[in-house]
Amino acid sequence: MSEKSSRQFSQFIAGIVVVAVIVICSFFYFNSGKISFIETAPDLQKGASLRLVFVGDIMLSRSIETQMVRHNDWSYPFEHVGDFLKKADLTFGNFENPVSTRGNNVGSIYSFRVDPQALQGVTDSGFDVLSIANNHIWDWGPEAFADTISLLQANGVTPVGGGNDFGTVHTPVVKDVKGTKIAFLAYTRLVPGFLSRVDSVPAVAYPTVEQIAFDVGVAKTMADLVVVSFHWGDEYQTQHNAEQQEWAHAAIDAGADLVVGHHPHVVQEVERYNTRSGFPRGSATMTL
Repeated sequence: MSEKSSRQFSQFIAGIVVVAVIVICSFFYFNSGKISFIETAPDLQKGASLRLVFVGDIMLSRSIETQMVRHNDWSYPFEHVGDFLKKADLTFGNFENPVSTRGNNVGSIYSFRVDPQALQGVTDSGFDVLSIANNHIWDWGPEAFADTISLLQANGVTPVGGGNDFGTVHTPVVKDVKGTKIAFLAYTRLVPGFLSRVDSVPAVAYPTVEQIAFDVGVAKTMADLVVVSFHWGDEYQTQHNAEQQEWAHAAIDAGADLVVGHHPHVVQEVERYNTRSGFPRGSATMTL
């Protein structure tokens, strides 16, 4: 990593945890009126070169979609956080529902799918990169999966972790943010096994220690900073499990700068791991 990139990363990392916690609350309490998101958000611009925001699971189906229809407002879930999110230089989240009008329900009683109009809130809020490597992206099968990718791309949002084939989903997404190249990778094992094979078409990125190390190694040749996202862990458990630690450490040991997790529906710990010469090489791993 270059000295310039090290300085930039160390400047924004301190504020990420607070931002992430604030934003994840918005998706559970978006209409509670009890949290003043903009006023309580930390001022990351002070002394920072880059302002990156990471949020957890974004699920716009079921009762959330009902509320959007009732209010005739497809940006309604982001009412209290949209302005804050779009002020970031880059905003990342986990998009946990297919967006489509097609497909067949192949999931469970908890299957998600949302009308394409719901992307208005996503784009209005300034999301740049969304992980689609999660346990609900296949709920409505291949047609809805394909629609999700094409519709996100058509609306200026880059999906990561899911795509047409194995090679695509293990290729880093690289964004140039104010002259700093940031590579993103995303993984989950919470998908049907047939999506994770080398010959899978389509595919979702499945994590193994070896694959993570290889992908991060490639990403390091393409970017100044490497961010790895995992959809992992046990729901409603505030402590990480051994698998999460193994994968996170593998990513950091391979050269990743930040690991961000999601799925448990609660905030888990933040770990600072593998410092180097005073600079936090793998400054933090967190789960939203």
